[in-house]
Amino acid sequence: MSAMESSQPENEIDHEFLPFLRVYKGGRVERLVATDFSPASIDPQTGVSSKDVKISPNSGVSARLYLPNLTHINHKLPLLIYFHGGGFLVASPFASIYHHHLNSIVAEANVIAVSVDYRLAPEHPIPVCYDDSWAALQWAFSHSSGHRDGSDQTEPWLTNHADFDRVFFAGDSAGANIAHNLAMRVRAELGVELLGVALLHPYFWGSDPIGSESTEPIKKAFVDRVWPYVCPSNPNHDDPRINPVVADSPSLVGLGCSRVLVFVAEKDILRDRGWLYYEELGKSGWMGVVKIKEAKEEDHVFHLLKPESEKARDLVTQLALFLNLERPPLP
Repeated sequence: MSAMESSQPENEIDHEFLPFLRVYKGGRVERLVATDFSPASIDPQTGVSSKDVKISPNSGVSARLYLPNLTHINHKLPLLIYFHGGGFLVASPFASIYHHHLNSIVAEANVIAVSVDYRLAPEHPIPVCYDDSWAALQWAFSHSSGHRDGSDQTEPWLTNHADFDRVFFAGDSAGANIAHNLAMRVRAELGVELLGVALLHPYFWGSDPIGSESTEPIKKAFVDRVWPYVCPSNPNHDDPRINPVVADSPSLVGLGCSRVLVFVAEKDILRDRGWLYYEELGKSGWMGVVKIKEAKEEDHVFHLLKPESEKARDLVTQLALFLNLERPPLP
């Protein structure tokens, strides 16, 4: 690169948010984490098939669909709608860590999965990720009556194999945050009751430190930066979208599911927020069952970083068991 080229605004760094990204003065964003692309395929280890679908041509919102190796072609399977993590800043369903993770879940749980590719900050700040994810779940639910958007354009994996009486949301970190926020809307806005929501190391935060947050200043300082960066329109850490248990936030009674499973990790700076969410949901008056699983001696999203470890495999097994719960009979 010549001196003249390097001095151009598009090549000058405006700021960095390490380890996530680097932003140049011309507006270009260089992402540094989970940028590889794993193509949709038939996974040779699990037999799980995947394919990519475009949900909204205007916004570019898309998803990767997963179908397990079917033993009974006419048997309807639970539907998992999954939201990836990455601080609302990085990653996608097409990155190898998520493609491997979803293959593992789908194979062990024997479910259909829709892994949502929402747009990322800073180019698309909050609430874009929530809006894109909402559009994706509306697209998925539109197949519940065998058609899409009143037309003949259907996605056969959903119309033929998904059981819309057994729908789950799940996500890790920022994706778990999205899963919670959308689950707070589905009953009131779509008339849908999910069977369950699984939150893996959920990204919740708050203005007042709790638990170990005050003893982990470096980790806390990093997390303190994220929400104001991705949500400049309301950088307050007590925004109910990032702090769902803050006073005056919407009541957790409105959570549109009958079961919740929260995963936390002992060394994760977000651990205590997961525990607080579990405790507050349990005493909120919400008419469901909430459970929590803690991985000892592990840190944030360890299951993505070392998926072959015993504890990562155990997490997938626990999630698979959760995804195979049946809806309780009506009284």
